[in-house]
Amino acid sequence: MNDKNINSLNKKFSFDTNGCYAQFKVGEGDIPVLEVKNEKASAIISLQGAHILKWKPLAKDDVIWLSKEASFSAGKSVRGGIPVCWPWFGAHENEASYPAHGFARTVMWQVTDINNLSPGKTQVSFKLETVKLDKKLTSMWPQDTVLEYRITISEKLTLELVTSNNSNEDMVIGQALHTYFKVKDISNTTVSGLEDKTYLDKTKDFNSMMQHGVITFSDEVDRVYLDTADDVIINDNHRKIKVSKQGSHSTVVWNPWKQVANKMGDLGRDGYKEMLCVESANAADDVVIIEPGSSHYLLVNYEILD
Repeated sequence: MNDKNINSLNKKFSFDTNGCYAQFKVGEGDIPVLEVKNEKASAIISLQGAHILKWKPLAKDDVIWLSKEASFSAGKSVRGGIPVCWPWFGAHENEASYPAHGFARTVMWQVTDINNLSPGKTQVSFKLETVKLDKKLTSMWPQDTVLEYRITISEKLTLELVTSNNSNEDMVIGQALHTYFKVKDISNTTVSGLEDKTYLDKTKDFNSMMQHGVITFSDEVDRVYLDTADDVIINDNHRKIKVSKQGSHSTVVWNPWKQVANKMGDLGRDGYKEMLCVESANAADDVVIIEPGSSHYLLVNYEILD
Protein backbone atom coordinates (compact mmCIF):
# COMPACT_ATOMS: atom_id res chain seq x y z
CA MET A 1 0.00 0.00 0.00
CA ASN A 2 1.54 3.31 -1.08
CA ASP A 3 1.23 6.87 0.23
CA LYS A 4 -1.65 7.55 -2.16
CA ASN A 5 -3.69 4.75 -0.58
CA ILE A 6 -2.81 5.97 2.93
CA ASN A 7 -3.90 9.50 2.00
CA SER A 8 -7.15 8.13 0.56
CA LEU A 9 -7.90 6.24 3.79
CA ASN A 10 -7.15 9.31 5.89
CA LYS A 11 -9.36 11.48 3.70
CA LYS A 12 -12.24 9.03 4.06
CA PHE A 13 -11.95 7.92 7.70
CA SER A 14 -9.53 9.92 9.83
CA PHE A 15 -10.50 12.49 12.46
CA ASP A 16 -8.77 14.63 15.06
CA THR A 17 -10.99 16.34 17.60
CA ASN A 18 -9.86 17.67 20.97
CA GLY A 19 -7.02 15.18 21.21
CA CYS A 20 -9.14 12.20 20.09
CA TYR A 21 -7.97 10.91 16.74
CA ALA A 22 -7.80 8.09 14.20
CA GLN A 23 -4.95 8.31 11.73
CA PHE A 24 -3.47 5.95 9.12
CA LYS A 25 0.27 5.87 8.51
CA VAL A 26 2.97 3.58 7.16
CA GLY A 27 4.25 1.30 9.93
CA GLU A 28 7.22 -1.00 10.26
CA GLY A 29 7.99 -3.07 7.18
CA ASP A 30 6.02 -0.52 5.12
CA ILE A 31 2.80 -2.11 6.38
CA PRO A 32 -0.01 0.42 6.97
CA VAL A 33 -1.33 0.83 10.49
CA LEU A 34 -4.15 2.73 12.12
CA GLU A 35 -3.46 4.68 15.29
CA VAL A 36 -6.44 5.46 17.53
CA LYS A 37 -6.61 7.58 20.65
CA ASN A 38 -9.63 8.69 22.66
CA GLU A 39 -10.35 9.81 26.22
CA LYS A 40 -10.30 6.23 27.56
CA ALA A 41 -7.61 4.35 25.62
CA SER A 42 -5.22 4.15 22.69
CA ALA A 43 -4.52 1.41 20.15
CA ILE A 44 -2.53 0.54 17.06
CA ILE A 45 -3.96 -1.85 14.44
CA SER A 46 -2.12 -3.23 11.42
CA LEU A 47 -4.21 -3.43 8.25
CA GLN A 48 -2.42 -6.67 7.47
CA GLY A 49 -4.46 -9.21 9.35
CA ALA A 50 -6.53 -6.50 11.08
CA HIS A 51 -3.91 -7.30 13.69
CA ILE A 52 -4.11 -5.35 16.97
CA LEU A 53 -0.56 -4.45 17.99
CA LYS A 54 -1.34 -2.29 21.02
CA TRP A 55 -4.17 -1.51 23.43
CA LYS A 56 -3.56 0.71 26.43
CA PRO A 57 -6.34 1.98 28.67
CA LEU A 58 -5.77 5.51 29.96
CA ALA A 59 -3.42 5.73 32.96
CA LYS A 60 -2.76 1.97 32.87
CA ASP A 61 0.05 -0.18 31.50
CA ASP A 62 -0.05 -1.84 28.10
CA VAL A 63 -2.31 -4.89 28.13
CA ILE A 64 -1.16 -6.46 24.87
CA TRP A 65 2.35 -7.90 24.53
CA LEU A 66 4.37 -7.40 21.34
CA SER A 67 7.78 -9.01 20.97
CA LYS A 68 10.76 -6.67 20.81
CA GLU A 69 12.06 -9.00 18.10
CA ALA A 70 8.83 -9.06 16.09
CA SER A 71 9.38 -9.09 12.33
CA PHE A 72 7.13 -7.00 10.09
CA SER A 73 6.90 -8.03 6.45
CA ALA A 74 4.18 -8.57 3.86
CA GLY A 75 2.44 -11.91 4.15
CA LYS A 76 4.15 -12.87 7.42
CA SER A 77 2.62 -13.17 10.87
CA VAL A 78 3.79 -10.90 13.69
CA ARG A 79 4.89 -12.28 17.05
CA GLY A 80 2.54 -10.76 19.60
CA GLY A 81 -0.54 -8.58 19.51
CA ILE A 82 -3.86 -10.18 18.62
CA PRO A 83 -3.61 -12.29 15.46
CA VAL A 84 -6.86 -13.52 13.91
CA CYS A 85 -6.51 -17.28 13.38
CA TRP A 86 -8.98 -18.33 10.67
CA PRO A 87 -10.37 -20.47 8.94
CA TRP A 88 -8.51 -23.18 10.83
CA PHE A 89 -6.61 -23.26 14.11
CA GLY A 90 -3.15 -24.78 14.30
CA ALA A 91 -1.98 -26.99 11.48
CA HIS A 92 -4.39 -27.72 8.64
CA GLU A 93 -6.11 -31.06 9.15
CA ASN A 94 -5.16 -32.50 5.75
CA GLU A 95 -2.54 -30.28 4.08
CA ALA A 96 0.72 -29.80 5.97
CA SER A 97 1.89 -27.20 3.43
CA TYR A 98 -0.97 -24.82 4.28
CA PRO A 99 -0.09 -22.01 6.73
CA ALA A 100 -0.58 -22.70 10.42
CA HIS A 101 -3.60 -20.89 11.87
CA GLY A 102 -4.95 -20.10 8.41
CA PHE A 103 -4.36 -17.00 6.30
CA ALA A 104 -6.57 -14.27 7.77
CA ARG A 105 -3.71 -12.96 9.91
CA THR A 106 -1.35 -12.43 6.95
CA VAL A 107 -3.55 -10.79 4.28
CA MET A 108 -4.69 -7.19 3.95
CA TRP A 109 -8.15 -6.39 5.29
CA GLN A 110 -10.43 -3.62 4.06
CA VAL A 111 -11.35 -0.83 6.46
CA THR A 112 -15.09 -0.22 6.05
CA ASP A 113 -15.86 2.29 8.79
CA ILE A 114 -14.52 4.20 11.78
CA ASN A 115 -17.05 5.55 14.27
CA ASN A 116 -16.25 7.82 17.19
CA LEU A 117 -19.12 6.47 19.29
CA SER A 118 -18.29 8.83 22.16
CA PRO A 119 -15.22 10.81 23.30
CA GLY A 120 -14.06 7.63 25.04
CA LYS A 121 -15.13 4.94 22.58
CA THR A 122 -13.97 4.37 19.00
CA GLN A 123 -15.13 1.52 16.77
CA VAL A 124 -13.16 0.35 13.74
CA SER A 125 -14.75 -2.03 11.21
CA PHE A 126 -12.87 -4.34 8.84
CA LYS A 127 -13.95 -6.75 6.11
CA LEU A 128 -12.29 -9.69 4.39
CA GLU A 129 -13.95 -11.30 1.34
CA THR A 130 -12.32 -14.60 0.46
CA VAL A 131 -13.41 -14.51 -3.20
CA LYS A 132 -11.18 -11.44 -3.65
CA LEU A 133 -8.03 -13.22 -2.42
CA ASP A 134 -5.39 -14.56 -4.80
CA LYS A 135 -5.76 -17.97 -6.43
CA LYS A 136 -3.31 -19.64 -4.07
CA LEU A 137 -5.51 -18.80 -1.09
CA THR A 138 -8.84 -19.45 -2.78
CA SER A 139 -7.57 -22.90 -3.69
CA MET A 140 -7.09 -23.50 0.06
CA TRP A 141 -10.51 -22.06 0.86
CA PRO A 142 -12.82 -22.11 -2.18
CA GLN A 143 -16.05 -21.39 -0.29
CA ASP A 144 -17.42 -17.84 -0.64
CA THR A 145 -17.01 -16.36 2.83
CA VAL A 146 -17.16 -12.84 4.26
CA LEU A 147 -15.51 -11.93 7.55
CA GLU A 148 -16.49 -8.77 9.38
CA TYR A 149 -14.40 -7.65 12.33
CA ARG A 150 -15.40 -4.81 14.65
CA ILE A 151 -12.89 -3.52 17.19
CA THR A 152 -14.19 -1.18 19.89
CA ILE A 153 -11.48 0.71 21.74
CA SER A 154 -12.26 2.11 25.18
CA GLU A 155 -11.49 1.20 28.82
CA LYS A 156 -12.62 -2.22 27.60
CA LEU A 157 -11.47 -3.77 24.33
CA THR A 158 -14.33 -5.44 22.48
CA LEU A 159 -13.72 -7.71 19.48
CA GLU A 160 -16.53 -9.00 17.27
CA LEU A 161 -15.69 -11.45 14.47
CA VAL A 162 -18.56 -12.48 12.20
CA THR A 163 -18.11 -15.28 9.63
CA SER A 164 -20.82 -15.41 6.94
CA ASN A 165 -21.21 -18.44 4.68
CA ASN A 166 -22.23 -17.19 1.23
CA SER A 167 -21.68 -20.58 -0.41
CA ASN A 168 -24.26 -23.30 -1.00
CA GLU A 169 -22.58 -25.88 1.25
CA ASP A 170 -22.00 -26.28 4.96
CA MET A 171 -18.78 -24.69 6.14
CA VAL A 172 -16.53 -25.94 8.96
CA ILE A 173 -14.26 -23.36 10.57
CA GLY A 174 -11.70 -23.31 13.35
CA GLN A 175 -10.72 -19.93 14.73
CA ALA A 176 -9.10 -18.03 17.57
CA LEU A 177 -8.31 -14.53 18.68
CA HIS A 178 -4.73 -15.43 19.57
CA THR A 179 -4.21 -12.73 22.20
CA TYR A 180 -0.78 -12.19 23.74
CA PHE A 181 -1.22 -10.58 27.15
CA LYS A 182 1.58 -8.68 28.84
CA VAL A 183 2.31 -9.99 32.34
CA LYS A 184 4.87 -8.88 34.88
CA ASP A 185 6.28 -12.34 35.61
CA ILE A 186 4.89 -15.56 34.18
CA SER A 187 6.23 -17.53 37.17
CA ASN A 188 3.90 -15.55 39.45
CA THR A 189 0.92 -15.58 37.08
CA THR A 190 -2.21 -17.69 37.42
CA VAL A 191 -5.29 -18.24 35.27
CA SER A 192 -8.62 -18.98 36.92
CA GLY A 193 -12.01 -19.88 35.45
CA LEU A 194 -10.96 -23.15 33.81
CA GLU A 195 -11.03 -25.33 36.92
CA ASP A 196 -12.44 -28.84 36.41
CA LYS A 197 -12.33 -28.42 32.63
CA THR A 198 -10.99 -31.02 30.22
CA TYR A 199 -8.05 -29.97 28.09
CA LEU A 200 -5.93 -31.40 25.30
CA ASP A 201 -2.24 -31.12 26.17
CA LYS A 202 -0.09 -30.48 23.11
CA THR A 203 3.08 -31.12 25.12
CA LYS A 204 1.82 -34.67 25.81
CA ASP A 205 0.66 -35.67 22.30
CA PHE A 206 -2.74 -34.01 22.83
CA ASN A 207 -3.66 -36.36 25.66
CA SER A 208 -6.92 -35.47 27.35
CA MET A 209 -6.47 -34.24 30.93
CA MET A 210 -8.44 -32.51 33.70
CA GLN A 211 -7.57 -29.12 35.18
CA HIS A 212 -7.32 -29.17 38.97
CA GLY A 213 -7.23 -25.73 40.58
CA VAL A 214 -5.95 -22.57 38.91
CA ILE A 215 -3.40 -22.77 36.09
CA THR A 216 0.18 -22.01 37.14
CA PHE A 217 3.35 -21.77 35.07
CA SER A 218 6.71 -23.40 35.70
CA ASP A 219 7.28 -25.06 32.31
CA GLU A 220 5.85 -25.04 28.79
CA VAL A 221 2.03 -24.88 28.71
CA ASP A 222 0.17 -25.48 25.45
CA ARG A 223 -3.43 -26.54 26.04
CA VAL A 224 -6.83 -26.42 24.39
CA TYR A 225 -9.55 -26.31 27.05
CA LEU A 226 -12.80 -27.72 25.68
CA ASP A 227 -16.40 -26.68 26.23
CA THR A 228 -15.48 -23.43 27.96
CA ALA A 229 -17.81 -20.43 28.01
CA ASP A 230 -17.15 -18.89 31.45
CA ASP A 231 -15.06 -15.80 32.16
CA VAL A 232 -11.32 -16.26 32.63
CA ILE A 233 -9.16 -14.14 34.95
CA ILE A 234 -5.42 -13.62 34.41
CA ASN A 235 -3.72 -12.60 37.66
CA ASP A 236 -0.04 -11.73 37.67
CA ASN A 237 -0.03 -10.08 41.13
CA HIS A 238 0.34 -6.78 39.26
CA ARG A 239 -3.22 -6.64 37.95
CA LYS A 240 -6.14 -8.80 36.95
CA ILE A 241 -7.33 -9.06 33.35
CA LYS A 242 -10.83 -10.38 32.73
CA VAL A 243 -11.64 -12.23 29.49
CA SER A 244 -15.34 -12.74 28.71
CA LYS A 245 -16.73 -14.14 25.50
CA GLN A 246 -19.66 -15.41 23.43
CA GLY A 247 -19.60 -17.80 20.49
CA SER A 248 -16.37 -19.44 21.65
CA HIS A 249 -16.33 -22.96 23.06
CA SER A 250 -12.57 -23.44 23.45
CA THR A 251 -9.93 -21.57 25.42
CA VAL A 252 -6.27 -21.96 24.47
CA VAL A 253 -3.61 -21.25 27.11
CA TRP A 254 -0.01 -21.04 25.91
CA ASN A 255 3.41 -20.07 27.15
CA PRO A 256 6.40 -21.68 25.37
CA TRP A 257 8.85 -21.40 28.30
CA LYS A 258 12.56 -20.99 27.78
CA GLN A 259 13.61 -24.00 25.72
CA VAL A 260 10.91 -23.64 23.05
CA ALA A 261 11.12 -19.83 23.09
CA ASN A 262 14.84 -19.90 22.34
CA LYS A 263 14.16 -21.92 19.20
CA MET A 264 11.51 -19.51 17.91
CA GLY A 265 13.87 -16.64 17.16
CA ASP A 266 11.33 -13.81 17.33
CA LEU A 267 10.15 -14.04 20.94
CA GLY A 268 13.07 -12.00 22.24
CA ARG A 269 15.50 -12.78 25.00
CA ASP A 270 13.46 -13.95 27.99
CA GLY A 271 10.33 -12.73 26.21
CA TYR A 272 8.41 -15.74 27.49
CA LYS A 273 8.68 -14.33 31.02
CA GLU A 274 6.43 -11.38 30.23
CA MET A 275 3.80 -12.88 27.91
CA LEU A 276 0.87 -15.24 28.14
CA CYS A 277 -1.59 -16.26 25.44
CA VAL A 278 -5.18 -16.83 26.52
CA GLU A 279 -7.12 -17.35 23.31
CA SER A 280 -10.87 -17.34 22.75
CA ALA A 281 -11.27 -20.07 20.17
CA ASN A 282 -13.30 -22.72 18.42
CA ALA A 283 -10.75 -25.46 17.96
CA ALA A 284 -10.16 -29.23 18.12
CA ASP A 285 -13.48 -30.82 19.14
CA ASP A 286 -15.19 -27.41 19.16
CA VAL A 287 -14.97 -26.38 15.51
CA VAL A 288 -18.04 -24.60 14.13
CA ILE A 289 -20.38 -25.70 11.34
CA ILE A 290 -22.03 -22.80 9.48
CA GLU A 291 -24.94 -23.57 7.18
CA PRO A 292 -25.33 -21.82 3.78
CA GLY A 293 -26.64 -18.29 4.21
CA SER A 294 -25.87 -18.30 7.93
CA SER A 295 -23.27 -16.57 10.10
CA HIS A 296 -21.27 -17.30 13.21
CA TYR A 297 -20.68 -14.53 15.77
CA LEU A 298 -17.66 -14.46 18.07
CA LEU A 299 -17.52 -11.75 20.75
CA VAL A 300 -14.65 -11.19 23.17
CA ASN A 301 -14.24 -8.51 25.86
CA TYR A 302 -11.04 -7.64 27.73
CA GLU A 303 -10.96 -5.39 30.79
CA ILE A 304 -8.69 -4.55 33.70
CA LEU A 305 -10.21 -5.27 37.09
CA ASP A 306 -9.32 -2.62 39.67
